[in-house]
Amino acid sequence: MPPTQSESVIKNIIREIEQECASYGEVASDTLIAFMVKAVVLDPSNGFNMDRTLIKSDVEKLVKLCVNRLLDSKNPSLDTIKMQVYFDMNYTNREEFIEEHHRILESKLDFVTREITDNRACAQKELESLYRKIVSYVLLRTGVGSPTDIKIVREATAALQSVFPQAELGTFLSLSKKDKELQLKELSMIVTGIRLFNRETGKGGEGIEFLPDILHEAIPATAQHIDSQLQIAQDQAYRYTAILEKVTNNPLLSVELKPYMLKELLYNVRQYEIFLKIILSEIITCAQEVKLMTKQLGALLEQLKMNVSSKTAIPTSQVFPIFIALSHLWIGFQDETVLIGILSNLTTNLERFLGTHEILFPEEAIQDLLREVTVKTDMYRLKEHMGNRNQPLFPLPLKMTSRIKALFCFKFFILHLSDKVLNVFIFKKIFIVQSITDIHPVFLH
Repeated sequence: MPPTQSESVIKNIIREIEQECASYGEVASDTLIAFMVKAVVLDPSNGFNMDRTLIKSDVEKLVKLCVNRLLDSKNPSLDTIKMQVYFDMNYTNREEFIEEHHRILESKLDFVTREITDNRACAQKELESLYRKIVSYVLLRTGVGSPTDIKIVREATAALQSVFPQAELGTFLSLSKKDKELQLKELSMIVTGIRLFNRETGKGGEGIEFLPDILHEAIPATAQHIDSQLQIAQDQAYRYTAILEKVTNNPLLSVELKPYMLKELLYNVRQYEIFLKIILSEIITCAQEVKLMTKQLGALLEQLKMNVSSKTAIPTSQVFPIFIALSHLWIGFQDETVLIGILSNLTTNLERFLGTHEILFPEEAIQDLLREVTVKTDMYRLKEHMGNRNQPLFPLPLKMTSRIKALFCFKFFILHLSDKVLNVFIFKKIFIVQSITDIHPVFLH
């Protein structure tokens, strides 16, 4: 089947599965459905032949299998897949988050920017209207105050007039469109810097929320919440692992317990743990950035105070760069504020993929299974194996092992957290952590 025809068939299958799920009240994204289709087709037990074109009966079977799996509300494996798809679609590194945020802001400014740069004002009223639009642009670009608040507009207008009087509109209108856009951006930065300095000296700053103070409260609170959720997830993983070890040593208990389901729950909570650690790491970076920027902000404000107090007339070449630097810093604080909000929402939304735990293994049942069982933490297990290390089968260069942030290993096919101190070897291009002396034959035979 030609690639374009194959793609069309897959799109139709995805659409049919999406509609079928919707008829049962289940909303499934195209990404999740595509992932499920691939998983079902590649599963040998489902009997799909990858070397031939899917016939009508194959498609019907595929749709039915995928829909059944997507509608299974008591399947921790499905929750884990949903969690992975959600995280993959909504998380990126901080640079890309910030870049996307700026792109959205720029797109929102497109209309008002064109209104200014394409303007052909001549009459006095037209020029006054254009000047008001520039004031609105300044406020919208920097996000420092609402352009509908009369007090903020008056303050921004006064700041703009001090560096760009209305009489200079004629010169502005004679510029090329690109040069107009550059001047608008520069004016926005200077006016914002002036207003931030006026706020510091108590002579203005109407409607400006002091972001450093807000962030100094929000970041620790967010980090504390994530750390609390992380501790809960880890405690749950420790308990599941202890129960699975108990079941492994008691075949009769495994018949009653359905250990495969408990393993799926363990994988689910371990995945949640990894995502929380990634988010927490980003929060820590935010805290470091805010700490650095707060120091820089204080230094710039002090520099401006010294310049203003020592001279009656200050050259614009001396203060404008400082105002622009202030504005850049403020944009940095705004970026961190947006990033904290995104990461906080991401954390909250991940919790909805943990719903099967209480359904399948209520707290009362877990407590019963933990009788006469020692629950070990990851750190305890790592220390246990520290004194029983062997030579790695295939030693990796240090520069390679240092890039491995989080690995898991299996002991009796139970998931354990591992780290670089344990033996790492490669099997079929896969990194494998050796946790005990006799585990490698399982992989090599």
